[in-house]
Amino acid sequence: MDFQKIGAAFVKQYYDLFDQKDTRSQTSNMYHPTESCLTFEGQQFQGSGAIVEKHANMPFANLYRVITTSDFQPIPGGVLIQVLGQLRTDSENDKIMGFSQTFLVRDVDNNFFILNDIFRLLIHNV
Repeated sequence: MDFQKIGAAFVKQYYDLFDQKDTRSQTSNMYHPTESCLTFEGQQFQGSGAIVEKHANMPFANLYRVITTSDFQPIPGGVLIQVLGQLRTDSENDKIMGFSQTFLVRDVDNNFFILNDIFRLLIHNV
């Protein structure tokens, strides 16, 4: 398994779908119907239905994202992915914010799905 290629292709596909409101719902195919878990800013969601419902209810249409770096590690049966970058929403008043997202992507019969997804904005109280 070429975990670097798999990880890089996954990151591109995921953000290409998620960052546009018109294609965001297609991320449902990337999550397992019952086993996938998302932690989004401390909120927990399980199963593709609950996760995609959370995605659909985001208070913005589009995201503008720059990936700073992505790191990939092989794990038994999959790939661990860490993404760091910056984003802003489609609001002109929105400021650029850093983010961190970690994925555990599992391989079942050469079909990959997101088992775990943890997202945090990198906001610091100074």
